[in-house]
Amino acid sequence: MQQAERVVITGVGMISPIGCTKEAFWESLWEGRSGVRPLKLLPEGVLCTSYGGEVLDFQGKAEDFLPVDKEQTKLIRKQLKVMCRESQMGVAAAQRAMADAGLRPGQFDPERIGVCFGSDYMLTMPEDFIEPIRACINAEGQFEFARWALEGMPKLEPLWLLKYLPNMPASHLAIFNDLRGPNNSITQREASAHLAVGEAFEILRRGDAEVMVAGSTGTRLHPMKAIHAFQQEELADGRFSPAEASRPFDRDRAGMVLGEGAGAVVLERLEHARARGARIYAEVLAAASHAVAEPRLLARRDRAIQLVLESLLHRAGLSPDQIGHVHAHGLSTRSCDREEAQAIHAVFGQRSSPVPVVAAKSYFGNLGAGSGLVELIGSLLALVHGQLFATLN
Repeated sequence: MQQAERVVITGVGMISPIGCTKEAFWESLWEGRSGVRPLKLLPEGVLCTSYGGEVLDFQGKAEDFLPVDKEQTKLIRKQLKVMCRESQMGVAAAQRAMADAGLRPGQFDPERIGVCFGSDYMLTMPEDFIEPIRACINAEGQFEFARWALEGMPKLEPLWLLKYLPNMPASHLAIFNDLRGPNNSITQREASAHLAVGEAFEILRRGDAEVMVAGSTGTRLHPMKAIHAFQQEELADGRFSPAEASRPFDRDRAGMVLGEGAGAVVLERLEHARARGARIYAEVLAAASHAVAEPRLLARRDRAIQLVLESLLHRAGLSPDQIGHVHAHGLSTRSCDREEAQAIHAVFGQRSSPVPVVAAKSYFGNLGAGSGLVELIGSLLALVHGQLFATLN
């Protein structure tokens, strides 16, 4: 049986509330600076909360995608109008990861580099439909659906749908950089990020590519998504200041904080990385995923997390005592944190010493599908610096 390829990480990029360069990002983590603050980019009263993990350093301009060649810059400027903010952040994070890895057009085989990107479902704004709907209102003020095709739809922005398709980050990234290898998009809420990394890892292990860009992007700071979160999720209740509101595993935690962001990493076959003299951040030893449902379809998150941790250790050939730290989801809700803590204790409770657990959401809240990659980069930088940052609050 042929031995599976070894896979390493050679580039990182992020668009986050605590920094859009790895230097600024790590400095915020190490110095304990929260990115949760009163909202500035959204009009007052638009969301059901007045604070969140907002990316103030990202304006969605061509300059936010880092220096690229003239042709790429022209293409990015042209495509920005058909990219919603989530797509823009995701592509910008991936461009930064590729630059960090030293991968530029013309310096790699485009047939052997691919993309796997995670995202939330991207929601449009109601005002996009005001004029189309108004065109279908009769004299009595009633909407006539029969008029939609001929009178309503023509008033929609022609490329409206392209802004909100969840596969757009992967598509734009491939187009901008002429990446012709495997291309996939995953939409599994907050799990999307690590599922994208796992998929990219397996593609490389099979030998179907030399390099994969794995990323994720998401937001909860969107008027429609914030409404959904307010109705369906447990949100921080305002007892604490913005910087103290996200408090994973704390006794006084009262719900998650809304945020936005994106992250990306470059995964590469070890031999390929060595051949081109790439800097290596870490080796990826294994990936795993699990889902557990009881009768009546009741989710068992604690059991699912325990199983995925046990599978991961088994596939990596590691014991619990060999793990340097666990980077927890740490959503800051009562039930989710409790179930995650139970799973971590079930797997690591018999260690010779307690396993360090960190939760970067304490710095920026829930970035939706973007959280996992941004948090992964936090752990990678901790390995690089040989120091583990603290969980806030």
